[in-house]
Amino acid sequence: MLKTTITAALLYMAATSAALADTLIHAGQLIDTLQGKVLKQQTVRIHDGEIAGITAGFEAPEAGDEVIDLSEHTVMPGLMDMHTHLDHEMNPKAYSEGFQLNAADYAYRSVGYAHKTLLAGFTTVRNLGDNFLVTVSLRNAVNQGLLPGPRVYTAGKSIATTGGHADPTNGHSQHLMGHPGPKEGVINGIADAREAVRQRYKEGSDLIKITATGGVLSMAKNGQNPQFFADEIEAIVKTAKDYGMTVAVHAHGVEGMQRAIRAGVDSIEHGTYMDKETFKLMKKHDTWFVPTISAGKFVAEKAAIDGYFPALVAPKAAAIGPLIQGTFARAYKSGVNIAFGTDAGVFPHGDNAREFEFMVEAGMPPMAAIQSATVSAAKLLGIESQTGAISAGMWADIIAVKGDPLADIRLLQQVDFVMKDGRIYKRDGRAVIQ
Repeated sequence: MLKTTITAALLYMAATSAALADTLIHAGQLIDTLQGKVLKQQTVRIHDGEIAGITAGFEAPEAGDEVIDLSEHTVMPGLMDMHTHLDHEMNPKAYSEGFQLNAADYAYRSVGYAHKTLLAGFTTVRNLGDNFLVTVSLRNAVNQGLLPGPRVYTAGKSIATTGGHADPTNGHSQHLMGHPGPKEGVINGIADAREAVRQRYKEGSDLIKITATGGVLSMAKNGQNPQFFADEIEAIVKTAKDYGMTVAVHAHGVEGMQRAIRAGVDSIEHGTYMDKETFKLMKKHDTWFVPTISAGKFVAEKAAIDGYFPALVAPKAAAIGPLIQGTFARAYKSGVNIAFGTDAGVFPHGDNAREFEFMVEAGMPPMAAIQSATVSAAKLLGIESQTGAISAGMWADIIAVKGDPLADIRLLQQVDFVMKDGRIYKRDGRAVIQ
């Protein structure tokens, strides 16, 4: 009996010791995104999925602690992409796939796209529009630990007007068009606007996404015309706020953007034709700009390939795509709040970090670009007390690259180490088998 009791006590002590053990990261240099500076030779202590503290120098481990040697690396918070579409990826067959694929097809694809995104160093994303509520289920599966992926904040189905950029029946034959309404994310008038927001809430969306102007890839002629009346946007924003949801706005044309900004939306996505007056409005209303330069470059490139896009889409892609980087440069100089976003899914998932290269090319300093994908993105999501920096009490979302990304921002396209919630998903440049 005594022997059994002693054995049980020893097992309990061993289990308790293991539970209390910490992970120590020895960082050669660490990017302090809150202060915008680099710290040399730091130790990050991680306990139970959170950052327990940061100390100068390489701290010696205590009994049971694990040490991760990143002394030849630059360590920083996990990156955040504020504009993704994890349920699909653009390809020459994309416009026919909607008639061939089922919800399960999109769901299985999203699993691979989510994993690629995480391994690229993006530990948190906003998903701005999906099919079949795939990313609501994806978010839940990731949160439950059923599959590896970034932390997902999803808008579910985007809200459009009849014939607007996110009307799911655009380009269909008459007998297939039907008459989609608020449940399908298509509204006409204030009552529909309120119902559409409430439907998204009912379905489990975290935020609202509307298409305030025409778009590039939709089967519709105009890529920039306003598509909501001001009172419709105001109804969406007011209803969303009542339900504790933010509002992200796809917009290319000036009039549609300005209606949305005045209504109090939280972010403008793409923003291709922004002008000085729009910049002033955005600063006045504290509206965020999410640029998506990568998507613009991708569609411009593919527009030159005969047959890649439908004839109705190709001219819009050729005209609008090349402009976004220049708009971003002007917006940055004007002092608009900028949060990192790519529109991944328009281009291949996992290539999200190329956006940094395009931002720096356009005049944003590397540190500011990194902050746009960490502290700034966290503020846009309203989770700045939980992530966006390596600071005590925050989630242990940590990545690392070899070398100095402040000297060569392209290094962020070669993430060597990925940790999310204290769990390692990539080490020495290779995925960790789950």
